[in-house]
Amino acid sequence: MIPVLRRLALANIIANVAIVVTGGAVRLTGSGLGCPTWPRCTDASYTPNGAMGIHGVIEFSNRMLGWVVGAVAFAVLVAAFLHFRRTRTAESKRLMLLSLGVFLGIPAQGVVGGITVLTNLNPWVVGLHFLASIGVLAAAYALWRRTVDGGTPRRAAAPAPVRQLVAVLTAVSLAVIALGVIVTGSGPHAGDVDAHRTGLDPQTISQVHADVVFLLIGLSLAVWFTARATGARRTARAALVLVVVELSQGLIGFVQYFTGLPEVLVGFHMLGATLVWLATLSVLWSTRASGGRDGSGQALPGAGGRAQEERGLGELQLDQGGRAAVVGHQVDPRVEEPVAAARNGVESPVGDGQLGR
Repeated sequence: MIPVLRRLALANIIANVAIVVTGGAVRLTGSGLGCPTWPRCTDASYTPNGAMGIHGVIEFSNRMLGWVVGAVAFAVLVAAFLHFRRTRTAESKRLMLLSLGVFLGIPAQGVVGGITVLTNLNPWVVGLHFLASIGVLAAAYALWRRTVDGGTPRRAAAPAPVRQLVAVLTAVSLAVIALGVIVTGSGPHAGDVDAHRTGLDPQTISQVHADVVFLLIGLSLAVWFTARATGARRTARAALVLVVVELSQGLIGFVQYFTGLPEVLVGFHMLGATLVWLATLSVLWSTRASGGRDGSGQALPGAGGRAQEERGLGELQLDQGGRAAVVGHQVDPRVEEPVAAARNGVESPVGDGQLGR
């Protein structure tokens, strides 16, 4: 059941990214009020009529895609419930609760989307609609990662300073996304010619957004260097991916700003925002190991690594003559017989397949 659930959970993430991008397309094409009311498309029908033109088709298509996203979330919920019925473990219960949270987030998103229509695309409500999608994405990502981990216990895989730095990084990443929403609310792409804007100065809020982006990139590099220095290689790899995504997103942001915010680039920038968030979540999850492995992929004590650790804490040393010695009265993990401690700096000779005393 876990492989099926894992695939469905990944499809869940893709579907939620897709609904964000298509929602942006609705706004960028000026189709935000293509269906001027909610939950119906018109006062008399749930579907658009020919007189509503292409804008009605675009808005109605996005609403229908919401049903597809809901169907995927429901399939994940059913798979998680069946997995829980079969295993009855604490981890399978967490999977079921996470899947339930994602599923309930879909109709909640629909309600917020309806409010945006009923308020004539109030920019603050539109921004809330996007941020709610970010929250659903976080839950969907957590669900998928738990299916990948296979329900094994999780533990710290990076030193405390790295985990604290990653926590700050996550908060700043969320702040960057929120400021991007505010920038959008002050810009020209309102979703309809009659929709209001926030009234904030676009240049000022864009500069604030850019400043926090630079902070985010700096923090990401700091996480990368710190993780490498402390041996948390999994976190270092995730941080490097995040830096690449951030630089790509930043390039799109600067180009769109200095070219007058063309709709296509703005759409790619919205997609990039979801990718930055997912890459941030990847860094956050990389600080917690599962399956008895640490951030460098090595076995952790308490799982497969404990037996090996208990076999010996000393390090086997080989001199130029190929003789073996250890420091202290310990057990060499690479041989079956115990190694006597070297005394007075004299190594114990090895001969006839036995260790000398």
